[in-house]
Amino acid sequence: MSSLQSQVIARVEQCIAHANQRLNKRLPIPTVSFRQRGKIAGSARLQDWEVRFNPVLLEENPQAFLDEVVPHEVAHLVTFKLFGKVRPHGREWQIIMTEVFRIPARTTHSFDVSSVQGTTYQYRCSCSEHQLTVRRHNKVQRKQATYHCRRCQQPLQAV
Repeated sequence: MSSLQSQVIARVEQCIAHANQRLNKRLPIPTVSFRQRGKIAGSARLQDWEVRFNPVLLEENPQAFLDEVVPHEVAHLVTFKLFGKVRPHGREWQIIMTEVFRIPARTTHSFDVSSVQGTTYQYRCSCSEHQLTVRRHNKVQRKQATYHCRRCQQPLQAV
C-alpha cells in the first residue's frame, strides 16, 4: 500500500469520525479499496459499506482526492445510513456534504482522464462529432442500443 493510499484511508476514518460527532452517531469505518477503474474517481457500495477509489486518478490528483473525493464518497454512505435509499446526489446527500462536511456538493470531478480513457469510436450527428466508448460502440454494432445527440436529437452514426 502506498503512502497516498494510507492517507486516503486515514481521511475516510477522519470523515466518519467527523460525521459521528456532528450527527451523534456510531457509524463504523467502511472498507476501503483501490479497485475503481475507468474515468470514475470513486464510488460507494452502500450495502457493502465500502468505498472504492481509482488508484491512477488518486496518484494524479492527490490533494483533490483528500479534500473532495473522499468526503463525497463517505457522504453517500452516511446518507444511506440516515435516510435509506435516496437519489444519489439528492437533497439528503447535499445536506451531508454542506452541513456535515462543509464542502460544496459537487456531483462530478473535473480531472484530466486521458490516462485512464479507453479506446473511443468516432460517431456523427447532423451538428457535431461524438466519441463513444468501446461498450457503447459494441451495443450499437449488436443493435442493442441507439444513441442520440443531446443538442440536435439525431441518432449517432459511426464514421
